[in-house]
Amino acid sequence: MRLLQNLFLIALLTTVISCSKKEPETATIIEPHRPQFHFSPPAKWMNDPNGMVYYNGEYHLFYQHYPDSTMWGPMHWGHAVSKDLIHWEHLPIALYPDSLGYIFSGSAVVDANNTAGFQSGNEKPLVAIFTYDKQGYETQAIAFSNDKGHTWTKYENNPVIKNPGEKDFRDPKVFWHVESEHWIMSLAVANRIQFFRSKNLKDWELTGEFGREHGNHGGVWECPDLFQLPVTGTTETRWVLLVSINPGSPNGGSGTQYFIGNFDGKTFTSEHGPSTERFIDYGRDNYAGVTWGNAPDGRTIFLGWMSNWNYAQVVPTETWRSAMTLPRDLSLHNTSAGIRLVSTPSKEVEQLRTERKDITVDQPFIHTGLAEVKVEFDLNETAAKDFGIELFNSKNENIRIGYDRESNWFYIDRTNPGKKEFSTDFVGIQYAPRFSDSHILTLHIFVDVASVELFADGGVSCMTAIFFPTEDFTQLKIYGDGEVKLLSTEAYELKSIW
Repeated sequence: MRLLQNLFLIALLTTVISCSKKEPETATIIEPHRPQFHFSPPAKWMNDPNGMVYYNGEYHLFYQHYPDSTMWGPMHWGHAVSKDLIHWEHLPIALYPDSLGYIFSGSAVVDANNTAGFQSGNEKPLVAIFTYDKQGYETQAIAFSNDKGHTWTKYENNPVIKNPGEKDFRDPKVFWHVESEHWIMSLAVANRIQFFRSKNLKDWELTGEFGREHGNHGGVWECPDLFQLPVTGTTETRWVLLVSINPGSPNGGSGTQYFIGNFDGKTFTSEHGPSTERFIDYGRDNYAGVTWGNAPDGRTIFLGWMSNWNYAQVVPTETWRSAMTLPRDLSLHNTSAGIRLVSTPSKEVEQLRTERKDITVDQPFIHTGLAEVKVEFDLNETAAKDFGIELFNSKNENIRIGYDRESNWFYIDRTNPGKKEFSTDFVGIQYAPRFSDSHILTLHIFVDVASVELFADGGVSCMTAIFFPTEDFTQLKIYGDGEVKLLSTEAYELKSIW
C-alpha cells in the first residue's frame, strides 16, 4: 500500500502546505483516459479505499490521497459520498497528517450505541479507525464525527493501539460482533492477521492471529476484511477473510486473496489447508479492496483500487491517478471446485444501461467506448479452442478477453493496448482459472475508456485490467480460432456519470 515511507522526511513541510481545508478540485471529463462510470479523484493521487460505511442513506467512501501530487506522498483521507454507489459527491479532505504521522488505511463504523462516548448531538457518531505511519513506525488511532461524516475530530489520547515492535502493523478493519458484544478489529501485521476486540473502540485486547503458514506469502499482507456470508442455496454460513498482498499476486505485483472458514469471536480459522490460495480477482488491477459491512438489505458490497503497485505511479494520466472498480456484491456459492467467493456487479450499475442490443459473430458492436456485454457460449457445440471478446480501435490497438480450452483458463491479453512504454510490467497476458465445469461458459464484461472488468461464469472467476489506448476502444467483436456457438448475447452502451 505504501512504498515511499522515506518521504516522511518532508512530511512537515508538505503538511503545512496542504493543511488548509481544501475543497476537492473540479474533475474534467475531457481528460484523456478519465473514467466515465468508475469513481476517480477530482485530481492528484489516490490509492486504497478506506472507511467505507453506510449512514443515513449515504455510502461514504474515504480513500488514500495525496492532494499535492499525482504520485504517492504524505497520506490523507479523501472523501466522497453517494446515494447509489455510482454518482459521487466529492467532499473536502477528512483527515490530514499530523505529528503522529501520515494517515494510512483503515475503516469506519456507526457507533449506534455510543460505546465510545463521542456523541454530542442527535446524530449517531461515526468513528474512523486508521493507521498512523511515522517513518515506518505504525500505530492505530481513531477519529469521530457528529455531523454525518462532514467534519472529524481526532481522539485526544491517540494512539489506541501502540506498536509492539513490528515494521508492518496497519490497516484496521472494524465491525460490531453481535454474538460477543464486542467491536472486532482485523489488523495486518507483516505476514499475518491479528484480531483485537474492544467494548468502546478505545481499549483493545489482542485475541488471536491467523496466517503465518496459510495462503500466499509472496509479499507483505495488507488491508484485511472479515465478514460473514450465507452459502447460497443452503442454511449454512461461513466467515470470509480478505487479505491483500504486495507483491505476490498470480499475475504479478499486488492482488487480494481470500480465506473461507470460521470466526469464534476471538480468532479466524480456515477450513482449507495452509497451501490453499484463492484470489477474489485474478487480473492485475484490483487491490486493497474492502467492503461496506453495514450496507442496507444485508448486502456485502466490495470496492477495490483499480491499479497495481508495479506501475501505479507512472500510468499516463496527467492531472489525477487511479480509479476504483465497480461496486460488487459478494456471495458464497457451491461450485465444482468447492465453496467459492463470487463477485457480481452491484444492481446499481444497471442504471447506466441504454437500449439493449444483440451482437453476432459476424457483426462488430460499435459503441461510444462505454459498454456492457454478456455472451453465453455452448462448449458442446463450439469447435474453437481459443475464443472471446476483442476490444479494438482504428489504430490497430486491442484488448482480448478470452478463454483457452486446453488450459481451462480465462485471460486478458494486454500485449497491444496502446500506450505501454511507461512500464515493462504493464504489457502481457494475464490468466484466471475456470472453476465451473458447466458446458455453458459466460463472459460478462464492463468496458470504460481505460478499463475492463470480467465477471466470468456468473462471477466465479473475475479479472480487472486497465489500459491506455491512443484512441478509445469503440468497437467490439467476438473472435475464435474455429467455430463458436452462441447461446445468448446482451449488449448495452453505458451512460457517463458526468
